[in-house]
Amino acid sequence: MKIRAYQPSDEAAVIGLWDVCGLIRPWNDPRKDIARKLAEQPELFLVGTAERELVASAMVGYDGHRGWVYYFAVAPERRKQSLGRMLMQEVERRLIERGCPKLNLQVRSSNAGVLEFYRRLGYAQDDVVSLGRRLIQDD
Repeated sequence: MKIRAYQPSDEAAVIGLWDVCGLIRPWNDPRKDIARKLAEQPELFLVGTAERELVASAMVGYDGHRGWVYYFAVAPERRKQSLGRMLMQEVERRLIERGCPKLNLQVRSSNAGVLEFYRRLGYAQDDVVSLGRRLIQDD
């Protein structure tokens, strides 16, 4: 798999990947999320390709205190090939280059398979409660 920065021509493939991976929610317009990311640290919006096919994505951010990963996805038919591990290693490398001391991510509590994936990579559940408040409605 080759990992590179997102390009505008990737939009349909990325949204299709997110859809098949169950990452799209009615309250988040994926096109608006992509546009927002391209306005802030676009070099940290990564995609993975294999044989000219987009097979993975990671939307990464660093605010000077913590790194965050969103829309982390690997095509279902490409799982169990270490692509997710490769992509997370690249995410971590890029954040370390920026001096990021800690990476946070959120996983839905019902997603046992993904929780196990991150545990195998050395991630542990923090003793925190995640809170959120929608500031802009995507309609």
